[in-house]
Amino acid sequence: MSKLLPTFRIVALLEGVSYILLLFIATPVKYFANDPQYVKMLGMPHGLLFIAYIVMAVLMSKDMKWNTRTLFIVLIAAIIPFGTFYVDKKYLKPVNA
Repeated sequence: MSKLLPTFRIVALLEGVSYILLLFIATPVKYFANDPQYVKMLGMPHGLLFIAYIVMAVLMSKDMKWNTRTLFIVLIAAIIPFGTFYVDKKYLKPVNA
């Protein structure tokens, strides 16, 4: 088991939550209420979490001996709403259980 696994799971959770908030709360408020403050407030943390997720996924792929297909799924999950939650359940939780 990788030493990065607990940290990666936390980053994946936070990245997923920040993406959901940005996509389904902040963006509609920006366009329907003409109030961009939530996008500005959530944008930078989400961007940093996204980058951390990608870097950690690549590092984890070596430690966990993921094949190219698994790494691709884990990386694509970062741009699909609720994708990081799927990755946690399918690829990360069974390892920790």
